Amino acid sequence: MGKHISGRFLSGICFLCVKSCSKSTRWMDGRSFLRGRQKEHMQGKVIKGIGGFYYVHDGIGRIYECKARGIFRNRNVKLLVGDNVEFEILNEEEGLGNVTEILPRKNVLARPSAANVEQAVIMFACREPEPNFGLLDRFLIRMDLQDLPVVLVFGKADLADEAARQALRDIYRNTGYPMLFLSTQTGEGMEQFSELLEGKTTILAGPSGVGKTSLRNLFVKESEGETGALSRKLMRGKHTTRHTEIFRVRENTYLLDTPGFTALTLSEAESQNCREYFPEFMPFWNECRFQGCVHMEEPGCRIKQAVEEGAISPERYASYRQLYLETKEMEKRKY
Repeated sequence: MGKHISGRFLSGICFLCVKSCSKSTRWMDGRSFLRGRQKEHMQGKVIKGIGGFYYVHDGIGRIYECKARGIFRNRNVKLLVGDNVEFEILNEEEGLGNVTEILPRKNVLARPSAANVEQAVIMFACREPEPNFGLLDRFLIRMDLQDLPVVLVFGKADLADEAARQALRDIYRNTGYPMLFLSTQTGEGMEQFSELLEGKTTILAGPSGVGKTSLRNLFVKESEGETGALSRKLMRGKHTTRHTEIFRVRENTYLLDTPGFTALTLSEAESQNCREYFPEFMPFWNECRFQGCVHMEEPGCRIKQAVEEGAISPERYASYRQLYLETKEMEKRKY
């Protein structure tokens, strides 16, 4: 009799808890309340985070809407897109869970905030819009500062003839960055791009309007249901331009899409020693007439001579000058 009464009493508590609480009660039904130690634990990857909710892909085809346990706040640890995590399932039917542990990270990016990224693809268009080389070079610097291998991709290649392509090759030929031309219209370069992604988490960065979304959509299978399901949960139209998101391409292969930028300002710390961000300058560093030459107006500057000789492209040198002048301006404002 005592056990029977105790059971009814506990059932009543669980019923009242679920019945009376707000939306957050989805995170703990009666069974979870009674059998918290029996929740199923899984591993997955955080593919997006919005408003305290983290969307975790289980690596198979299911996305769970999770919250982070308070232990992370106590440790001052923030979940990042790209984190590999352990999570417990609270409601299998609704796809709800709690993140319980962050697995060891390979790396952490500061801008954009992400973890476990293995390479970067910087994408600009050959045409429509014309490439902004100053902005492109800042993207390259941003990724170099975070020690990410970089591949330079020029999209909309169907709009560029061979002369236009060669002009782009000439600008970056001595930088050491691999370069790929591709077109979502003709399929050019798609096989090479697919091979480039294989087995890695790749960040795709670049300005708005260069075809990143069209490229991504060719590699992210809507038919798997995961992208469509997440779209409905997140009301995607509101959020995609403001948030970094990871898409599963295939097993162990992820594409991290970032919001489009029309401008990119480097911090003072990032702008220091700016000549070091231009690898084609390196062979000429010690050949200037004056020690401490900053390669601006000094006579006998070997860097400027290399530009005249064609060893350094005028576009890259113009990017360097602009970055140097911005650095000096930041120093003036500081004092």
